[in-house]
Amino acid sequence: MDLSDQQLERYARHIILKEVGGAGQAKLLQSRVAIIGAGGLGSPLLMYLAAAGVGTLGLFDDDVVSLSNLQRQIVHASARVGTAKTLSAQETIAALNPDITLECHETRITAANATELLAGYDIVADGSDNFETRLAVSDACVALKITLVSGAIAGFDGQLATFKPHAATDDAGLPCYRCFLPVHPGEAAERSCSDQGILGAVAGVVGTMQAVEVLKELLDMGNSLAGQLMLYDSLGPRTRLIKLPKDPACTACGGKTRGAT
Repeated sequence: MDLSDQQLERYARHIILKEVGGAGQAKLLQSRVAIIGAGGLGSPLLMYLAAAGVGTLGLFDDDVVSLSNLQRQIVHASARVGTAKTLSAQETIAALNPDITLECHETRITAANATELLAGYDIVADGSDNFETRLAVSDACVALKITLVSGAIAGFDGQLATFKPHAATDDAGLPCYRCFLPVHPGEAAERSCSDQGILGAVAGVVGTMQAVEVLKELLDMGNSLAGQLMLYDSLGPRTRLIKLPKDPACTACGGKTRGAT
């Protein structure tokens, strides 16, 4: 793929990185990334991946913009309160980078539709705020052999992990999200930002780190987070990595190593 003069100028700071270069930028422009949620994590994800030149972004969200979203969901604006988040995000992304195709899906991902809706994407970035969606997305990614970059935030903290059991190269294997969280933890654990609050900038930090991990996976550069969970404590401030082992008895990916089906 040949880059146009405008693209060479727009992505010049990427192209001069030897780890990216013209070939890497062309790969980004041909890539397809699904983003689950246009909220606190989805906002910086959308904006940085669009700015980076990821050619097709699929956005899945069935909510509308509310005034309380704007403290952290920076892809939206005050004038769009009451508008579908997909349409609000589309307006921002079109103004940011007209090169990008944003495929808007004003729907909620469920166990019944996840595999069909996510088929055809290269990577899925999950910024949803509930365990039912996270588990449905993970199961679909395992079935489709798509890498999943998952983020979560609460209060002053965040977490980030990459799941790609299909890419295991040894007998130890790599975990999926269900290896980490086998079943829904129940309503007591299902607390949203409206229940416990969130420092708005924490969403920006974790969502931006999530975008970095997506770009690393697309370009196969640096060290993957696969097999690890990154914990971010903004008040510390500190980050730490925890090893996530594969569960051989996992109902989604158990026994599936070295790309086996």
